[in-house]
Amino acid sequence: MKKLELLAPAGDLEKLKTAIQYGADAVYFGGQMFSLRAGAGNLSIDEIKEALEFAHSRGRRCYMTINIYAHNEDIEPLYGYLNEIKDLGIDAFLISDPGIIAMVQEVIPDAEIHLSTQANMTNWRTGKFWTEKMGVKRLVLARELSFDEIAGIHEKLPDVDLEAFVHGAMCISYSGRCLLSNYMTGRDANRGACAHPCRYKYALVEEKRPGQYMPIEEDDRGSYIMNSKDLCMIRHIPEIVNAGICSAKIEGRMKSIFYVATVVHAYRQAIDAYYEDPEHWEFKEEWLDELKKASHRLFTTGFYYGNPSGNEQNYESSKYIKEYSFVGKVLDYDESTGDALVEQRNKMVEGDLIEVFGPEISFFKQTVTGMRDAETGAAIDAAPHPQQKLLMKMAQPVKPGYLLRMKIED
Repeated sequence: MKKLELLAPAGDLEKLKTAIQYGADAVYFGGQMFSLRAGAGNLSIDEIKEALEFAHSRGRRCYMTINIYAHNEDIEPLYGYLNEIKDLGIDAFLISDPGIIAMVQEVIPDAEIHLSTQANMTNWRTGKFWTEKMGVKRLVLARELSFDEIAGIHEKLPDVDLEAFVHGAMCISYSGRCLLSNYMTGRDANRGACAHPCRYKYALVEEKRPGQYMPIEEDDRGSYIMNSKDLCMIRHIPEIVNAGICSAKIEGRMKSIFYVATVVHAYRQAIDAYYEDPEHWEFKEEWLDELKKASHRLFTTGFYYGNPSGNEQNYESSKYIKEYSFVGKVLDYDESTGDALVEQRNKMVEGDLIEVFGPEISFFKQTVTGMRDAETGAAIDAAPHPQQKLLMKMAQPVKPGYLLRMKIED
């Protein structure tokens, strides 16, 4: 059988390389213009070239998002941008606006087009239009579809690739088409600048009583009335495959490299275990335990098993659950001395208990010991400076790209 693709977010070049190192089959990224995650670092043209070389040399694919809904003033700049990137060899383009699809096909005739989830693709007849009339190769399904509906689309369009989100933040509005941010802050969610007002804590003010805030509550559970839990489908790999989904997509171009590495690593293990023995696949709680080491909200299966109930909302808080701190990234390792060159990401001190994990291993624990400043070689008992380079003794061999994390004490 064709193996399920694991598709990971790449908010910048470092995250892109991390996603590939930790097992992503493909990554999706935005350029510095025309992407719905304008707040992410995104990639310059030179960085796109470097990303493509890095990915293609490892047999992975890179998809570029051009998924804004364009206004008139976007058209000419977009033509110019497409002409700058047309010969780079980008594997596919994620697009929601039919006008932009036509523009990409005009400038890059052999471009592979994937329909963005922003297009709200919810039925096979619409899928037939996009693929037969517009030349789209892959349909990224709306997040509001159940497994039964997806299987129905696959039955009608068996030769069309179907991609679906399996992990990450859920949008309160229909597949992300939201006007709240634009109305409340002037930042257009459909042009890459969402302020996430669905995560705000709301109160009610009566017109003649200014300054008197009355809480909005549902069954005394709180006032986060539009605050969805995060999607998590790692328990349901067989159902994802059996529904006809060919690409399992992780949300999060705004997230850290620690988040990307942790989530990709867990899904990679679950997917690989399924294909080793599909009939006897069993979910391992350790995969979910690993996922929870990245910051997250409470989890939900979204719409996959039908319309969500009220339990898919968190009425008490919009804060992330953060149990671990990302403290360092291995840049190099000397086998003869057991020293790793580490770039600090959060404060570590001598004696801290940390976990070290990488693409080929689960994790191991060790105590921080033998730290030295990488420039001077002087012994240090703390690493408080952002991105400080230091040498550390490792309890086991490591490789560049391995990450260090530390449990946050209550």
